[in-house]
Amino acid sequence: LNQFMLPQQLMLKLLAAWLKPRYEASVALMDVVFSNSKFVKARVKKYLNRDSVVIYPPCKLEKFYNKPPQDYYLSTARFDELKRVDKIIEAFQQMPDKNLVLCSSGSENEKLRKLAKNSDNITFVGQVSDEKLHRLISECIATIYIPKDEDFGMSPVESMAAGKPVICSGHGGPTESVVEGESGLYVNEGDVVQLSLIHISEP
Repeated sequence: LNQFMLPQQLMLKLLAAWLKPRYEASVALMDVVFSNSKFVKARVKKYLNRDSVVIYPPCKLEKFYNKPPQDYYLSTARFDELKRVDKIIEAFQQMPDKNLVLCSSGSENEKLRKLAKNSDNITFVGQVSDEKLHRLISECIATIYIPKDEDFGMSPVESMAAGKPVICSGHGGPTESVVEGESGLYVNEGDVVQLSLIHISEP
């Protein structure tokens, strides 16, 4: 597989080398640079040596509501490698008595469904309407969101808007919205599958 990826990797490196000076020149002309989190602000400073103003993305709080939890945890993360939904699946395979609902789709859809095919406690519902999404969030025990190097992360904010706790990455944007021990719990980056050891009190 890696040998087939080499041409693509080479093309990406060449494209990045061509774009980088042009991108840096464009940023240098900007009067103000905005970032959607402190995490991104630090990245802009590190790679572009520019200060930036943090403006967090808005969330329509009135769209979300809280209902008594049903017997499932919820992930709304896109099925993409960086979102690490595979790690969530692996964790719930270690907890057959806990139910997981995956509400999304993406490039790893087939891979993830194959990974979870023998796990009766894991359910895929695909892309759903906003109305159904809000209901799924409102009735879950907690949401799980453990992407790598996430800029900000709207999923945790939407979960908290519905009064639901979040199990999230212990770094990046989610740590700026989720307060550990109050509105959620952080997963140690050393072993993201350890979320199988986390227990949230269920009403």
